[in-house]
Amino acid sequence: MAVTLADIRAAHRRIARGIVETPCPESIPLSEITGARVFCKLDNFQRTGSFKERGARNALLQLTPVQKKRGVIAASAGNHALGLAYHGKLLRIPVTVVMPDYAPLIKITTCQKLGARVILHGRDFAEARARADALVASDGLTYIHGFDAPAIIAGQGTLGLEILRQVRELDAIVCPIGGGGLIAGIAIAVKALRPKIKIIGVESTHTGNFAAALRAGKPVTVARRATLADGLATLSVGANAFALARLRVDEVVSVSEDWIALAILRMVELEKTVVEGAAAAPLAALMAGKLPQLKGKRVALVVCGGNIDPAILSRVIEKGLVHDGRLTRFTARISDRPGGLATLARVIADAGASIKDIAHDRAFSGADVSAVNAVCTVETRDRAHVAILLRALKRSGFPVSVAK
Repeated sequence: MAVTLADIRAAHRRIARGIVETPCPESIPLSEITGARVFCKLDNFQRTGSFKERGARNALLQLTPVQKKRGVIAASAGNHALGLAYHGKLLRIPVTVVMPDYAPLIKITTCQKLGARVILHGRDFAEARARADALVASDGLTYIHGFDAPAIIAGQGTLGLEILRQVRELDAIVCPIGGGGLIAGIAIAVKALRPKIKIIGVESTHTGNFAAALRAGKPVTVARRATLADGLATLSVGANAFALARLRVDEVVSVSEDWIALAILRMVELEKTVVEGAAAAPLAALMAGKLPQLKGKRVALVVCGGNIDPAILSRVIEKGLVHDGRLTRFTARISDRPGGLATLARVIADAGASIKDIAHDRAFSGADVSAVNAVCTVETRDRAHVAILLRALKRSGFPVSVAK
């Protein structure tokens, strides 16, 4: 089904009273590390932490009185469910969401707090959708597709209208792609009003729905793999979204999970904002050198959501620190006699590093009972500082092996 600029403008008017017009400021630190002039469209500032509220409210407001009374249902890994739950509560429309087993805990609990009935079912989106379809048939609920319904796509397109008003002389918009509804809506709005602006999609190497559809000429199923960007793990791009986006999206690139993790860290450190994996993908693409043509260009990054599990965020930050050389672990063989550990600690301190943790390994330290392996986790400035520390340890006679 077609979605037009007129549909997106109507959606913008329709949802205006219930949606935050999020800021799109220029980021000097992100510009410095990427070489582009970076503007961040911070839709993680929505009440439920994601752009999904736009489409959810637009779809709910267009239901018939009977549909509103019976209620709606959706299969969602989280953000669509949150958007429906929140706006369903505001509009007094009952909401049921079926979430697959891998849905982040923070999204599950928040959905429940917002008053939605949450059903956990299925190893992937397809199994969750099958359960939702069964409830549609048995309970007379209205299914609202998270990324392929025309009302959803039109609602997401309002984000594009806002970017155009907020950033003048824009050269490109870089947007994550999962099911394709967001990039389809943005592309329809932007290409209708500013056709020279490049629309670039970013996927994780562990998802790849849109790229697979481009190769096949139609949406195809992509086997799910574990990914930090759980919002992109939809198994396939939507048929409507793909048809609308394929001729409007100028380029699609993929980035590794390591780069997504590092981009999450950079957003926390440099922008002082928490983002989920999908939202970090556009920055990851710039940082990884996937878009060299954007050097010096005015680029808007679609920061689509901030709903990351705190436990995952903690691990991501630690991995990012390891990537930067700001956290390193090594095993040093030291004397188990008095003073052995003190000597090691002194060498580390003299090199300007800070010890975070030390564990003694005696059982697996070899035949010499007078020696012990000291497993050290150390805070350093960068990779060059790590190299300085390791050289100092070797000069001091400590055999060292570094954790990979």
